[in-house]
Amino acid sequence: MVSASFTLAYWCVLIAALLPMVCAGIAKWGTFTTPPQKGGFDNANPRAWLARQSDWRARANAAQANSFEALPFFIGAVVIAHQMGAYQARLDVLAALFVLLRVVYILLYVANQASLRSLVWVLALGINIGILFAGYR
Repeated sequence: MVSASFTLAYWCVLIAALLPMVCAGIAKWGTFTTPPQKGGFDNANPRAWLARQSDWRARANAAQANSFEALPFFIGAVVIAHQMGAYQARLDVLAALFVLLRVVYILLYVANQASLRSLVWVLALGINIGILFAGYR
């Protein structure tokens, strides 16, 4: 019987899956005590409320969407790398680096640092491609 373990790379998948919720929390930050009629978060119609936001709240919502978009490729790359027998330490480092870059990406998005944000996005994509081929022989 083969014993499988929950690797650091798999923990990174969990963290990456939670990042969109972190972005949503940033977008909604500080609005829960204000009534919806006065611009506070409207839980009865959250998508419409988010669509009306501007500045950093809108950017946090856009970072949420991009985080969801990046997630399937990352999950697939990690699973494929595991299946192909990638060297675990390398895979763990790459997965952790991907998550770190995604966190930096979110912070840069909210801070309106578009050029640097795009550079970090490209680096994270490159890391993800590296994960995908980590087990290639």
